Amino acid sequence: MHSRRILNMPNGAPPTGETPISTRSTRVLYTRAAAAPWAWIAAIVIPVLLLAPAIWNGYPLLEYDTGGYLARWYEGYLEPSRSTVYGIYLHLGKDSFFWLNLACQALLTLWILHLTLRVLSLAQPLRLLAIAVILTLATALPWLASMLLTDIFAGLGVLALFILVVHNGKLSTIERVSLFLYTSFAAATHTATFGVLLGLCCAGWVVKPWLGRRLPIAGLIQGCLTLVAGAAMLLAANYALSGRLAWTPGGAGVSFGRMMQDGIVARYLNDHCDKIKLKLCPYRNQLPATADDFLWGNDSVFNKLGRFEGMNGEMEFIATQALAAYPLWQTEAAVEATAEQLVQVGTGEGTTGWIPHTYGIIERYLPEQVKAMRAARQQHWNIKFAAINWIHIPVALTSMLLLAGIALAALWRRRLDDVELLAATVCVALLGNAFICGVISGPHNRYGARMVWIATFVVLIAAARSLANRYGSASRPA
Repeated sequence: MHSRRILNMPNGAPPTGETPISTRSTRVLYTRAAAAPWAWIAAIVIPVLLLAPAIWNGYPLLEYDTGGYLARWYEGYLEPSRSTVYGIYLHLGKDSFFWLNLACQALLTLWILHLTLRVLSLAQPLRLLAIAVILTLATALPWLASMLLTDIFAGLGVLALFILVVHNGKLSTIERVSLFLYTSFAAATHTATFGVLLGLCCAGWVVKPWLGRRLPIAGLIQGCLTLVAGAAMLLAANYALSGRLAWTPGGAGVSFGRMMQDGIVARYLNDHCDKIKLKLCPYRNQLPATADDFLWGNDSVFNKLGRFEGMNGEMEFIATQALAAYPLWQTEAAVEATAEQLVQVGTGEGTTGWIPHTYGIIERYLPEQVKAMRAARQQHWNIKFAAINWIHIPVALTSMLLLAGIALAALWRRRLDDVELLAATVCVALLGNAFICGVISGPHNRYGARMVWIATFVVLIAAARSLANRYGSASRPA
């Protein structure tokens, strides 16, 4: 009908204020042709930016906990807080000196960043590249992508779950299946990540009556099923490597450490050692000041009493009994730990030149890599995070404040668009992460840094949308 009207106009001119279909088609083709080179540039440059720290280092970045994951394939038993799923993932890349693992991490990051922009109708190659550059310079993201550790999957898991639940209908079948498998894998790599994703699914069902069709039931069901699949994946990996159908151990021991750090364990021992005979009673006045010193110190009482094998039962008993004995103190400690964890967001914790356990695991099981590992800049103490954190910490804290502002403004208006719903989701994820990690393990910069970069990402998305609306910039296929 529209084309007939154009043909009937004098000289074939369109009605005033209307654009001929052929002209619009030409513009779309021109826009796609102009975007194509940038799409290739973004696809090549962004993974390189994400892996820049590892490339500069000359070897994948290592962390204090890396060795525990690496050893899972070789040692045949379950280690507290060390996922066998991530251990198998690392083992698959050992012949490439783990560069294959880093490539996967970089490409997965690129994919999920792009997919997030696409479902929000903001996918432009140049925009994606600009956001990636800012995230590379101002957040922990490239350090996470360049490291042999589960942390990169925590923030990406939140974004993947959001896309799968909220924008399920915008995905192709292969994208939906791939995102489902990735989210399941992310959940299986760390119990804290599993907990955050579980909390988001529970929150989704709670707010479903208010958000209606914005949260499709099919999407919520798929989101929950990713956790079922992730749990099955972890149990299967644990059984395959250890012969035990069990969850990754360590929760009680880690919680005990946090309670000890808060002084709760010492109080419990002083109150009950005259009635209950516990291994720790003779050492109740020798407990170290921090959980890290207790669990990982060389001359710790924990080592003398048999570490996790000798102390798991007693630590679980004390943690459970102390929880019931001092509920108000536990509540106050939990609130303080959550608040402290929210602001502990510095990059680089545990990524130093002194990681003897990880070195020992590589020397024992991967001797062919020792030379390359020892030659890396990290092992020569050449990575200095103090200067980096002069940028990263203020950016992270500012991003969280702006993110909360975006979410609260939307709630005040009682209307959430797609970007504001993502902002609210990330706020819940950050709070959940701070609670789980702060209360169970005690506050650490590493736990905050692995998640807070997605706050910066969402703030950049909101800024990009504002600029697009202001200057009339349409989304171009990326």
